[in-house]
Amino acid sequence: MLDVDREEITDGPVGRVLLVLAAPLVAQNVVYVANALVDTFWLGRVGEDAVAAVGLSLPIQSLLGATVVVGAVGTQILVSQRTGDGDEAGARRVAVNGALVALAVTAAVALPVVVYAEEVVALLGADPALAGTTATYLAIVIAVLPVGAVGDTVENCFTAYGDTQAVFHVSLVGVLVNLIAAPVLIFGVGPVPELGVAGAALGTALAGVAGLLWILGYAAGIGRDTFRLTREAFAFDPATAREVVSVGLPLGGQRGVSELVRVFVVALVAVAGGAAGVAAYTVGARVATLAVVPALGIQQAAQSMIGQNLGADAPERARRTTTVGTGMVVAGFLALGAVQFLFAGGIADLLAPDLTATGRSLSVLYLRILGASYWALGGTYTLLAGFNGASRTRTSFLADLVKYWAVRFPIAVAAVPVATTFGAFGVTVTPGLGWGVEAVFWAVAASNVVGFLGLGGYFLYTTRRGMFTNAAERASGGDAEAADAADD
Repeated sequence: MLDVDREEITDGPVGRVLLVLAAPLVAQNVVYVANALVDTFWLGRVGEDAVAAVGLSLPIQSLLGATVVVGAVGTQILVSQRTGDGDEAGARRVAVNGALVALAVTAAVALPVVVYAEEVVALLGADPALAGTTATYLAIVIAVLPVGAVGDTVENCFTAYGDTQAVFHVSLVGVLVNLIAAPVLIFGVGPVPELGVAGAALGTALAGVAGLLWILGYAAGIGRDTFRLTREAFAFDPATAREVVSVGLPLGGQRGVSELVRVFVVALVAVAGGAAGVAAYTVGARVATLAVVPALGIQQAAQSMIGQNLGADAPERARRTTTVGTGMVVAGFLALGAVQFLFAGGIADLLAPDLTATGRSLSVLYLRILGASYWALGGTYTLLAGFNGASRTRTSFLADLVKYWAVRFPIAVAAVPVATTFGAFGVTVTPGLGWGVEAVFWAVAASNVVGFLGLGGYFLYTTRRGMFTNAAERASGGDAEAADAADD
């Protein structure tokens, strides 16, 4: 793979540097998603119920993944800013304290979920036939959430530093472990018993542990000499930990509000579409996760570039990184969406060949609807990179609050049959309009488009008011209070 000198991040051609930095991250995310698709691929050979069981657990996993974001992304943003400002010791101090934050926050939420996995799954209103299997899968995967959180945080330090190839290597190790472990544990080979869905979860857990060990080796200087954690960095610094939390918490909130809606939406899908609807939603969600990989890679690279340029007092270059990245992603995703629309049937057959006729029909429909909104979905990632790199992480939180709660969820509720009632705190409502599970699919696409257009308009407004200039003053130790006032 091509490499980028640290000087090029603040001086080289924006488009080229962004693509070179993003390339290993895109490859890393492809590998990461492949890790998830391994489960769907093999469990699709077990049956529709197995796919649906994992699908029911996905929103809960993603919701809890919001706690990972607090430490991991908060650390990335601050490490990139300190690196751009030449504060190497400060960057290492952020890395250690960010990892401690990630470990503490994720452990606090993982333990009760593991203990009460069956009760958590029951809240989704799942079919009793699926609930037990789903709870088993969920408990195993969430038990290793703190391990993944620490690994992600340390990986993000390498990304912030500009060494994106290290992150790709770690993900490749993880997926290779899962590629071997998943079929062995799911179907049983030799002395290994057939574990089914539980085997898929164990394969995922083993991959996470392998990835953590690999990135810690790099951080210790084994096989890599870019971002290294020295002995002096291993000291708890309350001020640095608070700073990581202050930057990362809105991003965790952003992830949380979006994933909480997904939990509710899956419950709506289960009511409106049954096992076939959940399986179709799972297929669409898995494919969409793979489709956004390029945008996610460019977002991660852009956040590091923007942070380093703000630390180096180059606000105009930070703005240009955002706009160039967004333009590239929107153009690419228009083409990607067209391909998915045309080959939706083949994609569904490849991932889950044993779907019922209804499940396959719904999967094809959802894949086509998703493809039509990919340009907006991808562009949103790079727009958010601009705000996140400038430490305006509250904007990301508010943008997703509107996108998911004001647009996606109200439309999705219309899918529920009219006769269905929901009760809480003595109040019973019948919100459904009986539009069918297809309404959920359209709700996802509509929220993607509205979210991108609204965020784009706000980006133009804030940049004209000097968002990046003010952020550069903060990052380089200027008049932070004046910069904050100007942003507001």
